[in-house]
Amino acid sequence: MQLRYNFRLNPAPGQRIALAQAFGCARVVFNDGLRVRQEAHAAGLPYIKDTDLQKQVITAAKRTPEREWLGEVSSVVLVQALCDLHTAYRNFFASTTGRRKGPKVAAPRFRSRKDNRQAIRLTRNGFSLRPNGRLYVAKVGEIPVRWSRQLPSDPSSVTVVKDAAGRYFASFVVQTYPSEVLPETTGEVGIDLGLTHFAVFSDGRKVSSPKFLRRAERKLRKAQQALSRKAKGSNNRKKAVARVARLHARVADTRRDHHHKLSTTIIRENQAVYVEDLCVKGLGRTRLAKSVHDAGWARFVGMLEYKAARYGRTFGKVDRWLPSSQTCHVCMVIDGPKPLNVREWVCGACQTTHDRDVNAARIVLAAGRAESQNACGGTVSPSA
Repeated sequence: MQLRYNFRLNPAPGQRIALAQAFGCARVVFNDGLRVRQEAHAAGLPYIKDTDLQKQVITAAKRTPEREWLGEVSSVVLVQALCDLHTAYRNFFASTTGRRKGPKVAAPRFRSRKDNRQAIRLTRNGFSLRPNGRLYVAKVGEIPVRWSRQLPSDPSSVTVVKDAAGRYFASFVVQTYPSEVLPETTGEVGIDLGLTHFAVFSDGRKVSSPKFLRRAERKLRKAQQALSRKAKGSNNRKKAVARVARLHARVADTRRDHHHKLSTTIIRENQAVYVEDLCVKGLGRTRLAKSVHDAGWARFVGMLEYKAARYGRTFGKVDRWLPSSQTCHVCMVIDGPKPLNVREWVCGACQTTHDRDVNAARIVLAAGRAESQNACGGTVSPSA
């Protein structure tokens, strides 16, 4: 399977200028290609092929006085920017025709130079890793990299990113191999995700919700107030914008680090992991939206899924309509709906007292086992 490895870059002032030029040229090529296709569609002309569009907005454009400066950056950057446009159109067409599952994908939009995130992508003929540990980018130079770990294999492509906080990152796409499969264990766990407790396990353990955004709200509020008082277009306003972006980046980095450490521990300790298929997008529209987004359930579940596939573990999602908070894990009798303020309840059939979250995690585990298959290909009945 393919994974991304991100590392921090420390470009020199001259390299920052070269990267800014590459960001701008990639954006111009993307917008030119999008504009040409929109004009052709408005005129009733057939869809322009990818190769013809590349000849028009890159090869021919370099010979014109208006776009001759496109030759100052690597051609790989320009071609990959146009490939991103082709991919965006294919995803849009697949979504409108129903071949692509999930939420509808909108048509490509023009990129802005004021976007908080700027990025360029290069293939193997546009970058290389030097013996001194630096990343060579064509027509930019050798950029120092903060190597926090080794790459499992040679990268096939790299994306150089500048985020809203002004930090530079290199995102390598590498191929991982089955040699990283962990030794088998006998543990199985069901996980119930929540807000008071971020994760409750079927064995009774509970992980408190860190609430990273809530803890940083005071600093964010003061920084945003200071930003609102700065004159638009001034240098002080640019500094205030960067400060707010750095605070948000710190919150996101801390949340991501917590998710990585917790998901890795769960995958290492258990052979099978089962979670509930939550509709995070729908919960993000409720009055609990801020807390839901602060928890970051979707990214955490995504980490569990790809790490399970990478290390040879079993991962499963149970139906989101499963009445996990209403079913007794002892006798499997549905006791009925309960308001959120009820954290403990007594089963009317077997008179067992349940912790709401622990019982839900055990029901998730039982449902996950029932949906899994045995060695003969049949389903396993949930244990009583």
